[in-house]
Amino acid sequence: MSDANERAGARRPTPRGATGAGASVAVDDRGAARLRAGHPWVYRSDVVAPPERAGFARIVDRRGAPLGWAAVHPSSTIAVRLLSRDDAPIDEATLVATLDAALDRREAWKDDPAAAMAGVTGYRLVHAEADGLPGLVVDRLGPVVVVQNGCAALEPHLTALVGRLAERTAPRGILGRFEGRARALEGLEQGTPVLHGDVPDEVDVSDGTLTWRVKPFAGQKTGAFLDQRVNHHLFGRFARGAPGAPRGRGLDVFSYHGGFGLHLLAAGYAEVELVDASADALAAASDAARRNGLPAPRVTQADAFAYLRARARERGRFDAISVDPPALAKRARDLPRATAGYKELNLRAMRLLAPGGVLATSSCSAHLSEFAFLDVLTDAAADAGRAFRVLGRYGPSPDHPERLGFPESRYLKCVMLQALDG
Repeated sequence: MSDANERAGARRPTPRGATGAGASVAVDDRGAARLRAGHPWVYRSDVVAPPERAGFARIVDRRGAPLGWAAVHPSSTIAVRLLSRDDAPIDEATLVATLDAALDRREAWKDDPAAAMAGVTGYRLVHAEADGLPGLVVDRLGPVVVVQNGCAALEPHLTALVGRLAERTAPRGILGRFEGRARALEGLEQGTPVLHGDVPDEVDVSDGTLTWRVKPFAGQKTGAFLDQRVNHHLFGRFARGAPGAPRGRGLDVFSYHGGFGLHLLAAGYAEVELVDASADALAAASDAARRNGLPAPRVTQADAFAYLRARARERGRFDAISVDPPALAKRARDLPRATAGYKELNLRAMRLLAPGGVLATSSCSAHLSEFAFLDVLTDAAADAGRAFRVLGRYGPSPDHPERLGFPESRYLKCVMLQALDG
């Protein structure tokens, strides 16, 4: 496909031999039970006979009772992704209407004080299954919109969806971040085509208080992490303490662009250290501090585990600490190792926290439940010999909605703790 066609959002070819209207795919009793309980996925092992082609199909149980319509794939691990419990076929008009509904929800949230959207220019427009469009993620990054798709059945309809996004959001440009394992599993091409208008290498994105310069083509995910936006603000408020209270040293581990750490600086902290393995991410955080008129943070390029081990003897050094690692358990079988990793990170952070200090600790591992994460924190506090008050338990920003019965959509856990003793 020519660059000109890609920039015009030309229709991509349908995956070879896409499933046609009227086709049915049967799932076994375990798969049917998952769908009836509200989970939209059925794994390949729970499909009675895999579909011949990627596309949309009517889903039935072993006895032929209808369960709804879904995106299906013959070889992907997730063979069935339910879109609708209705028995009406899924077509392009249905997909566009579903997109419209997701955009309508974001428009409504802009006027809701609880959503904290005032002045925000970086937020999620479509959150995949939780918005009824499996595998599709759409983020607004200032003047541009970035699209990710990991579902082969949706791929032939991207032109229509991108066209509606252009109509509804009026961006300078729309970028496709078509990369990663999800696309590979569905047999989809990789690339970063401009789908509409033009997309600059860098754009400014505000969380309502602070502004970052982000790179749509090169940054993590769609160019920035947007799910912790509200938690960044909360951390700054909790760490600020009582009026007149001293505001000393802060630490942001796995800082990326410094969302937690820069809000400490905005809260009046005299010194904040950012720790990340990426030199580019630390440079972006330093640039954001300068652009926002904040003191320059101390930046340390290091492995977070090694950094925390090296500071093991420095008890009570920091008045506020954030620990926000990438997912340590990407698969269920990773949980034992991940649980040990989360405990080590939090144990060492708890020892570094000053009396009365605030710890914001997060997990974005969908396979680790909130209750299991709280157990990890309880064990870490016991081993550290510290007592903590729970200031709050939070999930992602409201533009990343949760679908009931689908724990994967509640992947992010952020717990704010305050040390009660030394």
